[in-house]
Amino acid sequence: MSSVKICLALVFALLLSARAVAAEPPLSLVRGEATQGGLVVFQLADGFSASRDGSLLPVTPRGFLVIGFHRDDTAPVILTLTDASGQTSDYVITPSIRDYDVQRIDGLNKKFVTPPDETIAQIKKDRADVIKARAMFSLLNDAVHNGFDWPSPGRITGIYGSQRILNGKPRQPHYGIDIAAAEGTPVTASADGVISMASDLYFTGGTIIIDHGYYLNSTYSHLKTMTVTEGDTVSRGQVIGTVGSTGRSTGPHLDWRINWGTKRLDPMLLSRSFKISVPKKRPEF
Repeated sequence: MSSVKICLALVFALLLSARAVAAEPPLSLVRGEATQGGLVVFQLADGFSASRDGSLLPVTPRGFLVIGFHRDDTAPVILTLTDASGQTSDYVITPSIRDYDVQRIDGLNKKFVTPPDETIAQIKKDRADVIKARAMFSLLNDAVHNGFDWPSPGRITGIYGSQRILNGKPRQPHYGIDIAAAEGTPVTASADGVISMASDLYFTGGTIIIDHGYYLNSTYSHLKTMTVTEGDTVSRGQVIGTVGSTGRSTGPHLDWRINWGTKRLDPMLLSRSFKISVPKKRPEF
């Protein structure tokens, strides 16, 4: 009789355990903010895949995946999750809308506001090279798992998203963080990665781009010196160059940017975290 009771108790415990596992959400928030300029890091439960617009999203070996939002993104992102049996469920991630400042910068050399004709070919080549460097995909995952570190000490003089008016002329918004510091101040890699660019460009001067994997990359501009070359592997915190005032610049500073593919992200948001609850049916983040 006692053995029967023990067996029944074991079966009951296993059923409860199975229900608990089944109730566990297939998608959980790890870090980030669903807002314009934000990066959201999720973790998928074992046995699930995720897709967007019919295309599978890359997932790290630990089950992490990322979704980034551009400065002006307003449309919801719908993630479709598929379990091992082929059952699907949709998760809706809607970015919140932000207000942006207007920043006026005067005293720039005229050739950097309205470039002379002889520089157009170089500017076009620079743009193509930057697009190529930022389009790289690799399986590096330090930034996905651990976020980004601040690359240089200094005073913030420019913020993400602000509309730029240069010498009185409206130009593109600023997509990075400007950190003013003394010329020669060390600049360090914000996460592990591989150097995909280390070049002197017309507008941004000494410029380094680091591939961090899963379409995440960081950019460091206006550098006085660069101590790495394309193809080098770098570690989080490793010195890669020094602060300068090269390219279109009015004084020594670092312009630090982070991209997820073509989405330009706000570096100041990426270390923030918050918690959410995940409803069972078509939840919104």
